[in-house]
Amino acid sequence: MVHHPHTSGFVPGSLTPPEKMNGGDPTLLHGHQHHLTHMSSSPTALPPHFGLTHGALMPHPVHTPPSPLPTPSPPVPFERFSTAIYRGKEQRLTRDAMKRYLRDRGDMVLVVQHAKVAQKSYGNEKRFFCPPPCIYLYGDGWRRKRDQLLKEGETEQGSQLCAFIGIGNSDQDMQQLDLNGKQYCAAKTLYISDSDKRKHFMLSVKMFYGNGQDVGLFHSKRIKVISKPSKKKQSLKNADLCIASGTKVALFNRLRSQTVSTRYLHVENGTFHASSTQWGAFTIHLLDDNESESEKFSVRDGYIHYGSTVKLVDKQMALLDADDPVSQLHKCAFYMKDTERMYLCLSQERIIQFQATPCPKEPNKEMINDGASWTIISTDKAEYQFFEGMGPVRSPITPVPVVHSLHLNGGGDVAMLELTGENFSPNLRVWFGDVEAETMFRCQESMLCVVPDISAFRGEWLWVRQPTQVPVSLVRSDGIIYATGLTFTYTPEPGPRPHCPNTDDIMRSALCPPPPHHPGSHLHPHPQHLPPPRPHHMQHLHDEPTPIHYELSSPTGL
Repeated sequence: MVHHPHTSGFVPGSLTPPEKMNGGDPTLLHGHQHHLTHMSSSPTALPPHFGLTHGALMPHPVHTPPSPLPTPSPPVPFERFSTAIYRGKEQRLTRDAMKRYLRDRGDMVLVVQHAKVAQKSYGNEKRFFCPPPCIYLYGDGWRRKRDQLLKEGETEQGSQLCAFIGIGNSDQDMQQLDLNGKQYCAAKTLYISDSDKRKHFMLSVKMFYGNGQDVGLFHSKRIKVISKPSKKKQSLKNADLCIASGTKVALFNRLRSQTVSTRYLHVENGTFHASSTQWGAFTIHLLDDNESESEKFSVRDGYIHYGSTVKLVDKQMALLDADDPVSQLHKCAFYMKDTERMYLCLSQERIIQFQATPCPKEPNKEMINDGASWTIISTDKAEYQFFEGMGPVRSPITPVPVVHSLHLNGGGDVAMLELTGENFSPNLRVWFGDVEAETMFRCQESMLCVVPDISAFRGEWLWVRQPTQVPVSLVRSDGIIYATGLTFTYTPEPGPRPHCPNTDDIMRSALCPPPPHHPGSHLHPHPQHLPPPRPHHMQHLHDEPTPIHYELSSPTGL
């Protein structure tokens, strides 16, 4: 059942990408959903079911007006960096500081949201990315940081957050984002030319404060470059261009192929809106045709086809329905299931229900207007969450480590937790709640740590009968806290206490024996799986303790 949801670096103070230097790259919406049955046009008061139809799916050439030249990325002189806000020496995170963080949670959260594909521009044309990539700033940390800078004597200009965005290409300047105290900004004039031969690329977002303090360089997810939407009947052989159930999509409408008329489907206060700037990323679910309208619903795996019954869920929405697979940047219409030819439709700045007209000569077709013809595209986002646990630091926040999964090894006396992800480094430590764990760095994608004893959280653990859940965080040596969105649960469980090797034995078993001719080698380049885990019980220092069972949670949404 699915429920509503909801390293490369820059020289400090510089906006010049590294490749140029070396001569050579929510908050927001509440769960809002509707069933769709066929892709077709759509109306005002949105009924529960929609469908996708081929009706009026006429491919229109996209004509883009000339764009202004991108704003150059001015270098920031080194002397502009203020040193007053820095402590005399970088400090490791203390337990008290972690307790304050867990209590107040003043995180800074950056979300880079974008389409999964980008259409290439040829010659002098500029096909701007549609929908435009955008960034969102969430969390109270951004406001706190600005207040802190002002308190330390910084000027209004020096405390302003600045951001530039680019496609990671040394031939194209980064473009400035107009945050101006806002928590959202879209990059409306990004494009990729035919001289750029990359098949995939990532957006780069450079952030710093007006006083020159570097925040870091953040990357989007990978974006696929396409020449133009396919006019052929789509095949599942090109799965990377198809749209799978459970993925995110954006829908936009462009009257008479005019770029200036582009409106994006968006949700505000639980209702659909047409926006010229903000766009919603909707989860599109494939349903059985007989699925009834409900807050809870069963979903199917597979790819979205025209004529399929779909439900769009907005945390930020999705609707679809037919015969061949729906492809990137194809036109579709959303029929409101179980209605009399009603379709999801744009009317000026409003979203309405539009009643289609039967086609006299072709009974299997219905005539809709331009406002009911939507272009669909898959979307993705990269999220970064961090907090300066010991105050301002000299180094950029990036690269931000991301944990994809946790795997528990062992039990008894000592349990080991294996973390898999990206951007790991030797100066990171794993914390369970406010307790630092013994941590071993393997490589950029793998780390190991010792699970702390339950007594570190519950002094009188012997009598504990309730589960104890703690958040898992990564902490950099200078006090930067990176929340993972994962939790670890100690669950009391009756049973015997098996013996388990001590910490040193387990740590040693995770390492690859050094080859004879390299006596100094300690780590195998790839993670080694430990022996099959024993029952997850933990031996403690007290007599007849309550055995502990461990549980790992999946990531939580922001």
